[in-house]
Amino acid sequence: MSGVAAFLLRRKGGDRWHFTDVLAWIWLAFGLIVMMGPVVWLGLSSFKTRAALSEFPPSLMPTQTETRIVAGHDKPLELYTVTLEDGSQKVMAQVRRIGLVATMVDPDNPQVQVRVPIDKRQPVKQVTFAWSNYTDPLERFNFFGFLRNSIFVTVCATLITLLINSMAAYALSKYQFKGRTAVMMVILATLMVPLSVIMVPVYMVVRGLNLFDSLWGVILPTVATPTGVFLLRQYMLTIPDELIDAARMDKASEWQIFWRIVLPLAAPALAVLAIFSVMWRWNDFLWPLIVLSRQELYTLPVGLSAFSGELNVQWHYVLAMTMVTMIPVILVFVFLQRFVTTGIAGTGMK
Repeated sequence: MSGVAAFLLRRKGGDRWHFTDVLAWIWLAFGLIVMMGPVVWLGLSSFKTRAALSEFPPSLMPTQTETRIVAGHDKPLELYTVTLEDGSQKVMAQVRRIGLVATMVDPDNPQVQVRVPIDKRQPVKQVTFAWSNYTDPLERFNFFGFLRNSIFVTVCATLITLLINSMAAYALSKYQFKGRTAVMMVILATLMVPLSVIMVPVYMVVRGLNLFDSLWGVILPTVATPTGVFLLRQYMLTIPDELIDAARMDKASEWQIFWRIVLPLAAPALAVLAIFSVMWRWNDFLWPLIVLSRQELYTLPVGLSAFSGELNVQWHYVLAMTMVTMIPVILVFVFLQRFVTTGIAGTGMK
């Protein structure tokens, strides 16, 4: 910890603060707020009640109006800080509200009732975490079924993507044949074709192969990605051709060269592609929505749409389940993040 503290607290000016030190800390703080601010807001909002989410102006912390049991009333009454006519303030409980006027009582003396304009009262707030936002969907909806389907689709699609894209990248980077550059240009040109253009033809192919309403119909059309081929090809160009020639002289087959030499050396680029693939498949909503019609086959993004009705959206459940769905992606990034810099930097070398 002493080394970390020395690194964070070191200054360009020695014992004194230099203006570049101040600018660096301001820039780091600004970047931290921009990157982590929405995540923190999402996490805290996921613990808010449905009523707290509709409050304006919104609060950062999940708060709820305090309640108190008052004699003569069956249900707990909400507490408010009321500004009386003489300018004093007192905590009172609200019995009812009619229009712009609320009927308040003294919790210690329930016989005393006063009518107060609603702009003369402020709710007494307390920080309360609504854990039911997480527990209720797990009990009332098939959340674990949606989670199982998403894991199956993400894992299978990622593994097939890594295999197919790495084989194509190996051929385009290490084999010499006519039209190699043209093939690569055609693959990259497909990046300019939006999904909405090819959606109908791909749907017809899936329908013709009897993959409609199947998880494999979600997986197979998305396994070949031009981004993955380009990323892996650029990295494999950095692998020396002499290493492959030496393996061929030792009677190694092409598959052995690819599996035992090229793939281990391309591990950083494969890790980067794996992160991208997990994010693509885990967050995909449109294509599973088109292919899948049975609710038991829904993935998490499609399953979360069950919280959105025709007239209202249960945002407290949506935010909570969104936080849960972020956990697998975060874990994948934590385990593979050390390869990101090496993999992306290596794709630009030749």
